[in-house]
Amino acid sequence: MSKVRTRFAPSPTGRMHVGNLRTALYAYLITKHEGGDFILRIEDTDQVREVEGAVDIIYRTLEKTGLKHDEGPDIDKGYGPYVQSERQKSGMYLEYAKKLIEQGDAYYCFCDEARLETLHQVITTESGETKEISIYDKHCLSLSKEEIEANLAAGKPYVIRLNVPREGTTSFEDELYGTITVNNAELDDMILIKSDGYPTYNFANVIDDHLMKITHVVRGNEYLSSSPKYNRLYEAFGWEVPKYVHCPLITDEEHHKLSKRCGHSSYEDLVDQGFVTEAIVNFVALLGWSPSSNEEIFSLEELVEQFDYHHISKSPAVFDYTKLRWMNGEYIKKMDFDRFYEMALPYIKEVITKDLDLVKIAQMVKTRIEVFPDIRDLIDFFEMLPEYDVAMYTHKKMKTTTQSSLEVLTELLPILEEQEDYSNDALYATLLTYVEKKGCKNGYAMWPVRTAVSGKQMTPAGATEIMEVLGKEESLARIRKAIALLESACDSVNA
Repeated sequence: MSKVRTRFAPSPTGRMHVGNLRTALYAYLITKHEGGDFILRIEDTDQVREVEGAVDIIYRTLEKTGLKHDEGPDIDKGYGPYVQSERQKSGMYLEYAKKLIEQGDAYYCFCDEARLETLHQVITTESGETKEISIYDKHCLSLSKEEIEANLAAGKPYVIRLNVPREGTTSFEDELYGTITVNNAELDDMILIKSDGYPTYNFANVIDDHLMKITHVVRGNEYLSSSPKYNRLYEAFGWEVPKYVHCPLITDEEHHKLSKRCGHSSYEDLVDQGFVTEAIVNFVALLGWSPSSNEEIFSLEELVEQFDYHHISKSPAVFDYTKLRWMNGEYIKKMDFDRFYEMALPYIKEVITKDLDLVKIAQMVKTRIEVFPDIRDLIDFFEMLPEYDVAMYTHKKMKTTTQSSLEVLTELLPILEEQEDYSNDALYATLLTYVEKKGCKNGYAMWPVRTAVSGKQMTPAGATEIMEVLGKEESLARIRKAIALLESACDSVNA
């Protein structure tokens, strides 16, 4: 059996879409599971859509996600060039197209846009939807050899089309969908060489996959309908057909195709939103593939070991943003603190300008966030005490009220004013001593203090941990303000 060889062949048109990343990941996992080679090929034949810097994005994304290619533009192992525009310069695609012309499997087409416009027709699909299609009528197939040579000599623009028979059917095998058969009457004579001399995506794919000995072709199922045309080309050249693995569509939670408008359709979008690369790769792997176990957290190495492409679903995969956030939170919890601190620091500094212990603040939030931007709302009270409603002091579980909270804070204030050691342990010991003397539960005292120093119902740490970071002066100032607010509230009730 030949060595497994897969390829990732992106077009440099911008940020890497989640669907493209999944294609790269599945191709990588298939070949690495079998100990094969993963090839990077840049498909830049669509010069109009090419975006400057997009090739760098491709390299950067593959490097960061750990999808290391064995061959590519920067690693030539005898199958290069690995950039289609460079391959095109040799004239190889045109030569292969001319070979098909000689065999009668392709032909020159000189029709202009005006004539092609007349071939558009509206059809009704099996689902009842209407769509516009264009089936070329083989007009130029009937041109004589002399007419063709005269047109070429005159420099008349042309394309080269595949000559698909109108009768019969064409079938191909997909590893997931099985045998797919279509009527040849539904297949257009697709263009192989465009009028600018560049090969079309479909034609260049077949030539390059064959010459690079690709054994498995992984791509989205939007290409399922064009696969019969690929088989026509393989048969015309007498080449072995690779295994096809068509992956399911990725949709948003409304079951619409995941688009750029959703704001998280690309790898870099997700990184910008505070997701870590390992979580993104793990999540993307599960967009259409199910492991044999109920596990959901996998390292790349574990994915390589467990990945079986036969377990890829044919049903659309829903991009569950809530699940991705949860998964990302799990990765953050397990992250080495030094790495976490390095990644969290920019978000902390966006909010904190005071001279506070940022390491302690980072330690507080590490297990409480799902994505890094969550840090901002969790810690903003350190910078400035927010305006808050005294109703927060009333807590049924803690059995606190505005009146009881006022009493606790008023009694604690002189004790905390005398305290010099504002470390967490010392402060906690002081509050416990107060609780024991008062004969109340911990929360009865801790809740009012935490509310006073944070002004928030939810905080990343307890009262004494917060006070340690704020320091004595700021902690006391906030408690005094809380007492004033509570006195005003209680006076209003008693008036």
